[in-house]
Amino acid sequence: MLNQYETVFIITPVLSETQVKEAVKRYLDYIRDNGGEIVHEENWGLRKFAYPIQKKTTGFYHLVEFKAPGDFVEKLETQYRRDERIIRFLTFRMDKHAIAFAEKKRNVKQDQQQEQSQNQ
Repeated sequence: MLNQYETVFIITPVLSETQVKEAVKRYLDYIRDNGGEIVHEENWGLRKFAYPIQKKTTGFYHLVEFKAPGDFVEKLETQYRRDERIIRFLTFRMDKHAIAFAEKKRNVKQDQQQEQSQNQ
C-alpha cells in the first residue's frame, strides 16, 4: 500500500540554474528508483526567507507530491540531510482531504492557464 506524501525542499541560492535542475532531478529520480511514483511537482522559484537560514536570505523552493511505501520518507530525508545543497525540507503524509484539496488546486490552476491562453 502506497501512501501519498508532499515534500518541499529549499535549495541554496548560490547554485546556477543548471545545478538547481540537477539537484531537483536527483530527488525525483531517487523517489522513482525506490518504488515511488511522482504525482505532481512545482518549481516555486527563488524566494526570500522570513529570517536568515545558514546566513542566506533566499533559496530555491521546490514541491513534489508523490506516492511511496511508508518506510521511504526516512530514506529520503536522510538524503536531504546529507546534501549540502538542501537548506531546509519538510515532508508530510497527505490524508484524503489534503489529496482532494491539492487536486482541486491543480485543476483551478490549469483552468486559469487555459483561459489565459485562449484570451491571447
